[in-house]
Amino acid sequence: MAHLWKLQKPSPLQWISRVGQEEVVRLINNPTFNGRNALCCAKIPNLPPRRGFCSKESHITKSASVGSQLGSLKSSCFHHRMTLCWVKTSSLVHIRGFCTDKTPKDLQAISRSPRVVAEAQAALVDYLHSTRGLQFPDAEQMSKHSPNFLAKLLKKVENEEDTARALTRFFRYHPINEFEPFFEGMGLKPSEFNSFLPRDLMFLSDNEKMLENYHVLCNYGIARGKIGKIYKEATEIFSYEPGILGSKLQAYEGLGLSKTSIIKIVASSPILLVGDVNRKFVKVLEWLEDIGIQLDWIWGILSEKNSYDWSRMLVILQYFTELGFTNQEFGALIRKHPDFLLDGSGKMVLLVSGLLLKLGGTKKELFGLFSQFPDVQIGSFMKNMRRGLIFLIEIEMDPGDIQRLLLTHTEVFGSYSLKKANSILTYLNVGRKRLCRIIKDDPHQLKKYVLGLKLNRLPNSGESEKSLGEKKKFLLRLGFVEKSKEMEKALKVFRGKGSELQDRYDFLVKTGLDPNDVSNMIKLAPQILNQKIDVLQSKIDFLVNNLGYPLSSLIAFPAYMSYTVERVKLRFLMYTWLRDRGKARPSLALSSFLACSDKIFAKRTYLQL
Repeated sequence: MAHLWKLQKPSPLQWISRVGQEEVVRLINNPTFNGRNALCCAKIPNLPPRRGFCSKESHITKSASVGSQLGSLKSSCFHHRMTLCWVKTSSLVHIRGFCTDKTPKDLQAISRSPRVVAEAQAALVDYLHSTRGLQFPDAEQMSKHSPNFLAKLLKKVENEEDTARALTRFFRYHPINEFEPFFEGMGLKPSEFNSFLPRDLMFLSDNEKMLENYHVLCNYGIARGKIGKIYKEATEIFSYEPGILGSKLQAYEGLGLSKTSIIKIVASSPILLVGDVNRKFVKVLEWLEDIGIQLDWIWGILSEKNSYDWSRMLVILQYFTELGFTNQEFGALIRKHPDFLLDGSGKMVLLVSGLLLKLGGTKKELFGLFSQFPDVQIGSFMKNMRRGLIFLIEIEMDPGDIQRLLLTHTEVFGSYSLKKANSILTYLNVGRKRLCRIIKDDPHQLKKYVLGLKLNRLPNSGESEKSLGEKKKFLLRLGFVEKSKEMEKALKVFRGKGSELQDRYDFLVKTGLDPNDVSNMIKLAPQILNQKIDVLQSKIDFLVNNLGYPLSSLIAFPAYMSYTVERVKLRFLMYTWLRDRGKARPSLALSSFLACSDKIFAKRTYLQL
């Protein structure tokens, strides 16, 4: 992508275009552009996939892997001291084993006592410093901050009573690969540094350049435990000839930066030490000074855990200037919302802008949004915008109305995290069409649908009374007693018109179920009639053709129709695996492995292993 920056003043709007917004330049320069149909004719970018709506191929692959892995998990569970746990991700249940990348807190679980750990660390320090000749601070860092490597050593002498003496004897005849504790002491995990281990070297002294550059960073004041990130992101600096790395650090001091600031900048953006002084970084410094931002203030809020793209930051600075912000206005904006610049190096600003431009927003509207931006992090704002867009799509609002609402009430959608559409429809006891009308009439009603707030049922409208009458007639035809608890329960749950409920009832009868049985099923689980016919068909097909259960099993457990196919598939795979190994009854009722929560199901499964 380097060729994109050959122009001296790249347009940030062109930058947005290159990440998926081809028409951004045209839109931003044409305030009168009519984007009314943008939502219908173009895919909204950067929307996360809906949880629980993964592709079928993805579910099949995940499900198949569960069965193939469980056999080996059981036999090796106690040998490797692994713990089976169920992790709920949306509607899926996965199995995970904790056996790698242990932290220092895990040492007591691996070794016999803290005393053994201390003896092992002392023996390793003595070997690295006295025998191998490493500097004492290096040896101490490697021994006290490499728990995974230490655990491997303890395993070698786990049957010995005197750990220190046993390790001393082990080191005498079995030289260790010093790069493993060295990289781990830097703060890297085994999975991160495995690719960095040299194939033909075991001793650190054989790589003098790496050690010397490592010491340059340490002596400059960078914490040893943070050098791992520098090594991972800018490995080439550890091959510099003597004096080069130090001169690069001094070059940044020449820009007027304090030593403390350079330490933080280098720890967060190691790539600055590669090549000459980074020109984009220098331009960002100059621009920040022009808009009145004190550099010490911006360095104070940098996070060493994050990495920063100074080229993208420069684009953001240019972008706000093109929107019409003066230096004074922009400086005040950055002081109030530093996350505009630091959250993803400005990525969230570009995503918000790209989404609004795609919906037909104008340059003037973007200026108004950012100049009066609500008191919320830009990352959370974008997340809430996505969530609001998905909500409007799920309640089947007209695309033109979605576009209008998102543009006219952007602050509302970005400031509040909405509940899921199905939850709101259930709590309010309304249909999608009525909810769409409510939101279009007063978009500020969305503030009542925020996560954490309690929703109350809405009073019935005139149309609702008519629909309620149809539902009552439908239930009376099925044998429900008027004003009975069963009828009240069904009426509270039912959504949709009475004619739709009748069609779904007729479908269940046509599958071969007795009408009386279907009526009893509805009394037990009235919510099954809230699903469309094609959904009911797919669940019945899966029950009969994939699971091998007879259609009559729905009579005893009609709530099966309320669960997603993905949930049923994963639960059944686990049950099948246990059944094949004699850990579960051969003909288990559907309710036995579906009705319980994921936590209870995981607990029962673990007890069976």
